[in-house]
Amino acid sequence: MSYAKYARAFARARSDILRSTVSSSHRLRSTLASRNPAPVEEPPVESSCTVVKKPALVDLINQTSTVPTTQTDMFYIDFENTQEAYKSKDTLELLRSFLILKLCTYDFLVDKNKELMDLCKKVLGQKMFEWLMKMTFYGQFVGGEDQESIKPLVRKNRAFGVGSALDYSVEEDLTQEEAENKEMDSCVSQADKEEPEDSHRLAYCPEHECTRWSTARRSTRPTVALATGAGVISARTYFYANEAKCDHHLETFLNCIRASGGSSEDGFTAIKMTALGRPQFLLQFSEVLVKWRQFFRFLAAQQGKGNMEALKQKLELEQLQESLTKLGVATKDDIQNWFTGEKLSSSGTIDLLDWNSLINSRTRISSLLLVPNMETGQLEPLLNKFTEEEEQQMKRMLQRMDVLAKYAEEQGVRLMVDAEQTYFQPAISRLTLEMQRIFNTHRPVIFNTYQCYLKEAYDNVSLDVELSRREGWLFGAKLVRGAYMDQERRRAAETGYEDPINPDYEATNRMYHRCLDYILEEVGHNRQANVMVASHNEDTIKYTLQRMNEMGLSPREGLVYFGQLLGMCDQISFPLGQAGFPVYKYVPYGPVNEVIPYLSRRAQENRSFMKGSQRERHLLWTELKRRLLNGQILYRPVY
Repeated sequence: MSYAKYARAFARARSDILRSTVSSSHRLRSTLASRNPAPVEEPPVESSCTVVKKPALVDLINQTSTVPTTQTDMFYIDFENTQEAYKSKDTLELLRSFLILKLCTYDFLVDKNKELMDLCKKVLGQKMFEWLMKMTFYGQFVGGEDQESIKPLVRKNRAFGVGSALDYSVEEDLTQEEAENKEMDSCVSQADKEEPEDSHRLAYCPEHECTRWSTARRSTRPTVALATGAGVISARTYFYANEAKCDHHLETFLNCIRASGGSSEDGFTAIKMTALGRPQFLLQFSEVLVKWRQFFRFLAAQQGKGNMEALKQKLELEQLQESLTKLGVATKDDIQNWFTGEKLSSSGTIDLLDWNSLINSRTRISSLLLVPNMETGQLEPLLNKFTEEEEQQMKRMLQRMDVLAKYAEEQGVRLMVDAEQTYFQPAISRLTLEMQRIFNTHRPVIFNTYQCYLKEAYDNVSLDVELSRREGWLFGAKLVRGAYMDQERRRAAETGYEDPINPDYEATNRMYHRCLDYILEEVGHNRQANVMVASHNEDTIKYTLQRMNEMGLSPREGLVYFGQLLGMCDQISFPLGQAGFPVYKYVPYGPVNEVIPYLSRRAQENRSFMKGSQRERHLLWTELKRRLLNGQILYRPVY
């Protein structure tokens, strides 16, 4: 299927509203959000030993000019006060947390966790094994088996100021080889399978914004196999089986949204895009987006702007026309017609957002557009074709996304679209952006996830924020560091492309704070963008609080959220919640046997964090001793 057909299918799946939105015909060219900060009348904050407040004069951050100062309260959270931090937990829960976090520091137990759980199941039997898991690891990190069983936990957390972001965490229990085979099969189109073995094509090395193309012999397995290796099961993946399975995933997500809306106010639900359709579509669409962006960089380098930040790269139209004409992409008259009216900024230059908009609305152009291969110099089609059946699969995937977004809006629930493997992520981010255009008009309903361990995280954040300003929708983001640094780096070394990951943890921290600062400035400017600071790093939480104090952002405005995984960092989550900050626990749920792969994966992902959890274990032990010495060993929370 040509890209033109893809765009038309996307429009049909989205209804008339989508067609009018995607066309971007009413884009705002201002680089600043047009909404003015509205005065917020804050209710008094309940005083406790967790929070200290005092008046302070702060300046709201404005990107082009100063604004009058306003008086607000500065909040300081005491993360050392164990009595306040753990007052939602009885003593047995504290003891379990201490023991589980300690066990997770032993490499042998983490490396062999699956084998050990299989052995326990054989020795104890199914019922005793499930009981043991509920008393230990499952009870620590999982909310319950279904929407009903999680409600007591959700209500208790809410009573102590902590909301819930629900995630149905059933995963397939597969070996590495089985995972590779399933993923590779789902990423091959039927047309590819039917081509002769000796045919050739451009091979896409699928890493987010870090790609290379080389002439490669096609096989019945897609090129994605080159970049998976041991990393296939390092990330949460829904393996494609058939359309009925995707419909089942859709129903599961709808139930999750329903549970979130019924059990907590203003809740979140996490979804995975790969659960909604054949990943081959995401893979091919990612290839289109990365090729298109890389082509822009090539043109920017020709104008001496290759080393600039993505948002600052502005191509002179006249030079751009000459370059494209020399490359044989199109005639000068054709190129002139591409960049008319709304496609030109007031300075007569083209930036990356203008360039990307060609894919949005100029579908006839993008379907005919040829992109030069950077190694061979040959012109190549921007997108390969889909079969008729795959076109239908793609349309149904987009329709499922639309159903979820509409239902979440009706239920008053926000959708967090989780980040996935880097070779799918460009398409996932782009489709999430399309949903934001439609549903984030009055408040942020759709949240995109940005992985700050990527070198280009800041460019991705700044481009999307700027696009929301121009088009007038509200930006919503979840910032994470990323759990797969080691796997991604090994993949890059094995396949010979540039490492997409920041060089070390400190560089990732700096990237996280840089992205956070940029979004907070947008939040402070228009008082309507939202960000979730999804972090277990106490220094990052303190840094965010400091920046909020400096910018006069009150927790009562509900613009900056905090998020941690269930069973981890309660000493951060609950003091924040009790101080009035919007904070959420990421609550996975599902049947014990079907959630075991999730627990196994989390143990591997959070290995380094668990080894560094000495402070959390120290605080747990301090609270256990305090209760023992004060005769409160039988303490039970009241709510």
